[in-house]
Amino acid sequence: MILHPLGPRPKKLPLANRIFSNCIQAPAFFAATAFFGSLSLLASLFEKSGRVQHGIAQTWARVSLWISAAPVTVVGAENLRKHKVAVYACNHLSYMDTPVIFSSLPFQFRIVARHDLWKLPFIGWHLRRSGQVAVNVKNPRASISSLSSAVRTLKSGMPLFIFPEGGRSESGRLQPFLNGPAFMAIRAQVPIVPMALIGTHELLPIHTGQFYPVPVTLAVGEPIETEGYSMREIDQLTKRLSDEICRLYYQHSYLLGPESQSLEVITESPESTI
Repeated sequence: MILHPLGPRPKKLPLANRIFSNCIQAPAFFAATAFFGSLSLLASLFEKSGRVQHGIAQTWARVSLWISAAPVTVVGAENLRKHKVAVYACNHLSYMDTPVIFSSLPFQFRIVARHDLWKLPFIGWHLRRSGQVAVNVKNPRASISSLSSAVRTLKSGMPLFIFPEGGRSESGRLQPFLNGPAFMAIRAQVPIVPMALIGTHELLPIHTGQFYPVPVTLAVGEPIETEGYSMREIDQLTKRLSDEICRLYYQHSYLLGPESQSLEVITESPESTI
């Protein structure tokens, strides 16, 4: 499969690309997801720490990226090891974001994700049985409860990962940030590590099932310390996080960044997280 340079994805992929993706890559990806999801479910019956399941998820991620034919480069990898516990926050472009994250973060962590993902076969089974944190954004009381659960996870010594935009970007550009990561980090008094994914939108954008192999980059920024922040400063911290992820994204993307790299911050309620 040809590796294309990072750039705008063609509106209609070359015929050979479509045939290979539809007949080889997509079926292989779904088969791998089903296989490793079942394996994770089986492993959950015998161990409760989540360590084995996390290892299975990492293997699934690497296999999925191999199927997609997209090489991944991590920039700033040294920033992933500066703190034992932190909130890791990243922009969201594609279904392939999760494989990139699992294959790139060199430690066990938990994901904070929308509760409706728990309804999906295999993926949902893994999320439920491996101790990930679900957030119901349609129910404020449930969201507050799940945020409290996420804070307890951080205080127990387990890092958390979250997509602050709450969903995949259709345009490839960053969307407004929800303030859940700042809420959790301030409550648990742990740093936030900003990260930017570049290339996964072109690889497999929302509403498509055809892969377009391009190089993918995960850019990791300096951790943002939360010591000294109060709960009144959630929006301020969210803006700082969004500015840094925006800077990382446009620094490594072919897209031109906005004149002001500050994104809109959703401030209606701290329980709106993902």
